[in-house]
Amino acid sequence: MNCATYARAVSLGPLLLAITATHAWSGEITIPGTGDGVEMLRAIGTAFAGEMPTVTVTLPPSIGSGGAVVSVASDREVIGRVARSLSDSERAQGLMLSPVVKVPSAFFTHPGVRMGGLTSAQLAGIYAGAISNWQDVGGPDMRIKVVRREDGDSTLGVLRNSMPGWKDLVITAKSKTALTTQEAVETVRSVEGAIGFGPYSALLRDAVNVLKIDDRAPTEPAYPSAVTIGLIYKPQTVSAEASAFIRYSTGEKAQRIVGSLGGVAPTP
Repeated sequence: MNCATYARAVSLGPLLLAITATHAWSGEITIPGTGDGVEMLRAIGTAFAGEMPTVTVTLPPSIGSGGAVVSVASDREVIGRVARSLSDSERAQGLMLSPVVKVPSAFFTHPGVRMGGLTSAQLAGIYAGAISNWQDVGGPDMRIKVVRREDGDSTLGVLRNSMPGWKDLVITAKSKTALTTQEAVETVRSVEGAIGFGPYSALLRDAVNVLKIDDRAPTEPAYPSAVTIGLIYKPQTVSAEASAFIRYSTGEKAQRIVGSLGGVAPTP
């Protein structure tokens, strides 16, 4: 986000203070979009609804960041959730972005693959198809089953820009493509020997085995890859309730919530 866009987003603050004094909030806020970071956004929504009992916050199943852009740009919804920045053409349609949380891009395996971590070179070898058995990287004698995301996925884009060996990596054809974060996690959880990637959350540890990469956990500052989750809207159509939620999502209470779930504050 450029400085002008960020300044416009911040300028919502005084407006929302005025709205608070005059508007009795009610109804439902529906936020379509990416599956990345959805547990964190739902936790923020629950906390917000707890303070605004006449308002409910609904995050439908993932339709991707692109789906959120289409929904808000076409005025089907007044707010959406994305895991990428906006393009010049999307900003030209009047869309604005409010960053909420930076989420590390984690690698995880089926619980039966009892390994603490991999080197970045081993990881690249697995996804290239050069390493096909966990035994070759110190794990059990079990065939590796690679789960990837589609080429336009935000987490894959972050990995290509930041994870060593991933910029020009050709992912093995012997892999399964998951179309959503939830599908990637469920596939890895249920398929023996599977490995996948997606946005990190503390809840992820309950379902799968989260790996360290180069001896760094996703929550450590030196971990190389992360994606920023944000809320998009158009100032001329955003509702008072949605505006209030946008402001709440960047506040101190919300940031404590996302921090407890493994996220970090985004860089303005």
